[in-house]
Amino acid sequence: MAHPKLLSSEEIVRTAVRLVEDGDADGLWLRAVAAALGVRAPSLYRYFADKEALEVAVAEAILGIMLVKFRTASATTEPDAKFRRVADAYLRFARERFPLYAFVVQDRVSRYQSAAGKALWNVLLDAASGVSGQPDDTAAAVATWSFLHGYATLEHSGAFGKSGPKGGLERGIDAFLSNFRSGADIRQQRRRPLT
Repeated sequence: MAHPKLLSSEEIVRTAVRLVEDGDADGLWLRAVAAALGVRAPSLYRYFADKEALEVAVAEAILGIMLVKFRTASATTEPDAKFRRVADAYLRFARERFPLYAFVVQDRVSRYQSAAGKALWNVLLDAASGVSGQPDDTAAAVATWSFLHGYATLEHSGAFGKSGPKGGLERGIDAFLSNFRSGADIRQQRRRPLT
């Protein structure tokens, strides 16, 4: 008599992440993951009650992968360099692993609160705030995130065409840095006592 295959939630999530990366995010059902693992779907219900629970675990795993890359990129104290490196890490992840990137930015996984997602946001917030000189500069972080997401999505879709973005990324990053710094300069001037 054959013994049932021993599973772990980590192995199930790794397999599901691989399916997403292979372009099967829409088919991320417990049955599909079970088939990839060579087991029957009911074997997975012990670990994940339903598809949504599996999606949450997969999203958390993907955000964890992104977080490692973002933290590595942000390991500098120079604000402009940190901002550029975090932006580069963001776009590199989206370019190299777009199915994973798309999975975590879609609405279906934005319904839950993620520790890795919050930590990822804090890396971006810190990078933008470092340039603007304003602690917790949410406006700068949201503007940066929107720009990077838009750029990544347009680039992936081929919307830039054969000629490419013609330096648009670099110009955008430079514009953000200049704007954030000028805001910091204005705030600095406001703090100076009048003579």
